[in-house]
Amino acid sequence: MALDSGSATSVTGAVVAPIAKRVPKERVHHGDVFIDEYEWLRDKENPEVIAYLEAENAYTEAQTAKLGALRERIFEEIKGRTQETDLSLPTRMGDYWYYSRTFEGKQHGVHCRCPIADADDWTPPKLEAEVEIPGEEIVLDSNELAEGHDFFALGAYSISHAGDLLAYSEDTLGNERYTLRFKNLRTGELLADEIPNIAPGATWSLDGTHVFYQTLDDSWRPDSVWRHRLGTEQSADVRVFHEADESFWVSIGATRSERYLVIMTGSKITSENWILEADNPEGEFRVLMPRREGVEYSAEHAVIGGEDKLLILHNDVVDGVKAVNFVLAEAPLSDPSDLTVLIPHRDDVRLEDIDAFADKLVLSYRREALPRVAVWPLTAEGYGELRDIDFDLALFSAGLSANPEWEQPMLRMGLTSFITPTQIFDYVPETGELLLRKEQVVLGGYNADEYVQQRDWAIAADGTRVPISLVMRRDAVPGPKPLLLYGYGSYEAAIDPYFSVARLSLLDRGAVFAVAHVRGGGEMGRLWYEHGKTLTKKNTFTDFVSVAQHLVDTGVTAPDRMVADGGSAGGLLMGAVANMAPGLFAGILSNVPFVDPLTSILDPSLPLTVTEWDEWGNPLADKEVYEYMKSYSPYENVTAQDYPAMLAITGLNDTRVLYVEPAKWVAKLRATKTGDQQLLLKTEMSAGHGGVSGRYEKWKEVAFEFAWVLDTVGLADR
Repeated sequence: MALDSGSATSVTGAVVAPIAKRVPKERVHHGDVFIDEYEWLRDKENPEVIAYLEAENAYTEAQTAKLGALRERIFEEIKGRTQETDLSLPTRMGDYWYYSRTFEGKQHGVHCRCPIADADDWTPPKLEAEVEIPGEEIVLDSNELAEGHDFFALGAYSISHAGDLLAYSEDTLGNERYTLRFKNLRTGELLADEIPNIAPGATWSLDGTHVFYQTLDDSWRPDSVWRHRLGTEQSADVRVFHEADESFWVSIGATRSERYLVIMTGSKITSENWILEADNPEGEFRVLMPRREGVEYSAEHAVIGGEDKLLILHNDVVDGVKAVNFVLAEAPLSDPSDLTVLIPHRDDVRLEDIDAFADKLVLSYRREALPRVAVWPLTAEGYGELRDIDFDLALFSAGLSANPEWEQPMLRMGLTSFITPTQIFDYVPETGELLLRKEQVVLGGYNADEYVQQRDWAIAADGTRVPISLVMRRDAVPGPKPLLLYGYGSYEAAIDPYFSVARLSLLDRGAVFAVAHVRGGGEMGRLWYEHGKTLTKKNTFTDFVSVAQHLVDTGVTAPDRMVADGGSAGGLLMGAVANMAPGLFAGILSNVPFVDPLTSILDPSLPLTVTEWDEWGNPLADKEVYEYMKSYSPYENVTAQDYPAMLAITGLNDTRVLYVEPAKWVAKLRATKTGDQQLLLKTEMSAGHGGVSGRYEKWKEVAFEFAWVLDTVGLADR
């Protein structure tokens, strides 16, 4: 029995699938007429819309009620493997060691510090949760800030250079609009200054008299940088930079040397940096290299052979060839355009970042679909010998951790893999030693040797080799196994190996976890991204289907025991493959899914739309882009066919992918699809793009998803 919007209860009292009413609305572009019957769901001020979402929630709760005990078991497994009362590894900054605490039963972290012993104290103290720490100060307790709120997220957490002031911001709605506040760390008192409705960051001037922050325009784009003098009203703040181009975002930070403030503005394909001495906060920012369309660059201050230099990563033309994977160059501070290439372009290496310290540089790069780190000592004459750091793992993620100081004898680095709980090292450049300082504790007797991770390759439709990462128990039974296949494939984002306590609840029940490193992501260099965006976007979807088919053909899994998983832009991937290859999957899990992309990208008034045109193309101006996007948009391409079981999760306050996208998608699927596979929509009514807040609530959400996955692949009873 089906019902109209706003109810999920039949006359018999049974909870049934709500059927959204149809209100035809015509959308006309480039001569194409599309009738959108569910656009009315966009108005969240309409009580009927809220009633419909609540009816979907009631239906989802009823359909998954049988999994309540399994959800509770998974939640307790995650909780039981986690050291709930713990301390992070202390990081030295100025005269203090900074660290955070977690406490059993508390949702959020507590930020603390304790004094260093002396100027030469670079070995982090071994702190124990139950032992009193001499001189400990509580800098900020997020649990106190979160009290009375259904949602809480900490944005800025920025200590002044003198260590006497804290700038912090908080979001209590999930809409990523923050309020900035200030705390005197000497007295513990809050200052009167309060700056609402801003982006999350905050950057101090060198003397601690001013803070720089960003505001957003009506489409949620950070477009302006402001200077605030402590002790003055917000109305007296000065806008020091405004980006008029609606395709550009703005941010501000400081060099590690603390000598310069840097405003960074950029689109998806073009960037520009502006610089100012940090001890002259009321001075004028000056441009480093004027923007040129298609040229991206970032700049870092370094002292090379006693001279101030800029280290610039860029993808401009070098010797007549476009440096798509970027080169590293140096330039005098006085003339940023006078570039000398230090590390030339390579087709198989994507340069990602350069970090400068007083006596060394750290290069972050990517090769063979893995992130890597190399250290480059600086000598009196200039550059020493570049040295790669080898972690001796087949699959891993490695990178710099917290290293706030300009002068420090060691480098803090992090390492993880699918089977390696996160490890934090101090690297000693002189000896090459990696000193293990902290390892993520996994309670319950976790043994990495009981699991295996491996790399495989699928062949895409056009012959491209697509990497796959897999992790499973070493004693997994031979033959096709239940499998969760994750994919993203947008914005050059790489899905690198990472350890997950929660994932053990899948693996230990016999499931395999796999990642399809599809085009559109950044795993294999810039061209991997370029070949999965705009008018080549369909490669992202066909790559994922090729990976799934490869896993079936090689006997790893079978269609009746494989679930596809993706969120946000990865949710677009889920919607596309649901239409393209529904028979390959038993289920599809999508979080905050971008499944109505054409409607969104056609509307410049919506959050983030104009900034996204470099990623997807501009369907307003270009008929070819319009037709191409319409040909893959999940919402427009829902058809009368059997779909896998589906679970879509969204947040009512999401400003990145509006809740209306999955709401419309599910409504259309329910009205159109054939077959009786379960179709569920869950809307978090007080959350945004990042989902629920608080670690226990997040664990419950993961348990909800994993219980559904296990049930879908036939492992609910394991």
